Amino acid sequence: MKKSRHFVKYVAMIVLLALPCEKAMAQAESTDTINKPAVLYSAPKRYEIADITVSGIDNYEDYVLIGLSGLTVGQVITVPGDEITNAVKRYWKHGLFSNVSITIEKVVGDQAYLNIALTQRPRLSKLNFNGVKKSEQEDLEAKLNFREGNQITPNMIDRAKIVIKRYYDDKGFKNAEVNIIQRDDVVEKNNLILDINIDKKEKVKVNKIYIAGNSALEEKVLKKAMKKTNEKGYWRDFLRPKKFTENLYDEDKQLLISKYNEHGYRDAHIVVDSVVPFDEKTVDVYIQVEEGNQYHIRSINWVGNTVYESQGLSEVLRMTPGDVYNQKKLDERVQMDDDAIGNLYYNNGYVFARVEPVEINVTADSVDLEMRVFEGPQATINRVRIAGNDRLYENVIRRELMTKPGDLFSRDALMRSARELQQMGHFNPESISPDVKPDYANGTVDVNWMLESKNNDQVEFSLGYGQTGVIGKIALKFTNFSMYNLFHKSDNYRAFIPQGDGQTFSISV
Repeated sequence: MKKSRHFVKYVAMIVLLALPCEKAMAQAESTDTINKPAVLYSAPKRYEIADITVSGIDNYEDYVLIGLSGLTVGQVITVPGDEITNAVKRYWKHGLFSNVSITIEKVVGDQAYLNIALTQRPRLSKLNFNGVKKSEQEDLEAKLNFREGNQITPNMIDRAKIVIKRYYDDKGFKNAEVNIIQRDDVVEKNNLILDINIDKKEKVKVNKIYIAGNSALEEKVLKKAMKKTNEKGYWRDFLRPKKFTENLYDEDKQLLISKYNEHGYRDAHIVVDSVVPFDEKTVDVYIQVEEGNQYHIRSINWVGNTVYESQGLSEVLRMTPGDVYNQKKLDERVQMDDDAIGNLYYNNGYVFARVEPVEINVTADSVDLEMRVFEGPQATINRVRIAGNDRLYENVIRRELMTKPGDLFSRDALMRSARELQQMGHFNPESISPDVKPDYANGTVDVNWMLESKNNDQVEFSLGYGQTGVIGKIALKFTNFSMYNLFHKSDNYRAFIPQGDGQTFSISV
């Protein structure tokens, strides 16, 4: 009993000694919150903002940061309330800050003094790419648009990973791994270095394509229709790409259906398809098709044509009743071919004309076509503009053109004008492209010639040895000479050579 009483007294003495220490610790912890009023969520109060201060940011003016909050001195707010909450949301929405807090520093009567504490997101000081070629790095830099000095947000990092993955998916590297590491820059405060580590792995290729449900067209015909998705290992197709990408695969599925449409199977469609990994480097492609019936053209009727007779248009179309309903050929003969019906109208000034094939009746194996023609008015040329010329006087170019204001528009005249400009030799032939701008309201077109000048002057020098000794020759040929400017003052000189009229001047010694 005595021992137990002594133990109780000992414990009591320890508790008494500990109480002053705990009180001192509590007082020390509360020194940083002294004079700050307590905010009770159960009892909101109304205050007038007496002053607003900003802390944590050095490189922005305070009035700019305060303006982002939407709070102003003299404004009456509820604490806690929506005004403070909305101010914090504005800062988060702006995306420049990684931490935001708004506190009441003190209260005098019904006036509150606010402090906005902000932590600025770090800025990019350097961007490093590892594991990629220089050309790929340049492409990725353009796509990511990261600039030194820009602030880096988590959304930017996530977007960068998506963009890089998609970039390599399109190149066939479906297993590429992207790891972005952020490192503090020890030289510059609040700056970081981004290390983008990329492991492309190997390109994913197609091991085997399995097509089911086909009976009208052989599997090899359908596989050949797929231009960018091809099986590996066939020597005869060694020039065709074997990599697998989702975008090209989607295009090839449409090409497969188009092949059916060429043979009259207008209802053909892909029931289901899937891409299954075969191993780490290849995939197997499974396609289930439903062909439907083969259709033939039962009748072709022309509606709306007044310039050309129906018989003549049918001859140009080169499709007759009883033919297989080839939708690709129909599109080509209506609009795409050089001698198509659309170009027949276009060449004779009917710039606004269009022909729309419409299936007016579809039976089990036949289609009735109605060719609806919208001719519109004949268009004349309103303006002819020339851009990109810095060598010739404009009148020298215009005299070569068959497209002149007031003339009836003609595609043939447009093409002949392009050939004449190419033969002049003063412009890059690949860049000569007439841009036709129709104006349906006025029934006219504007023709804009986009040119790129090139220099085609020539210098020839030769040296030989004969019975008479050393023989030398030098010859100069200027293809943009101007005899008129030789005797008249003009600014259009290159060194001492007058030019601008496109004349040819040669001299040899």
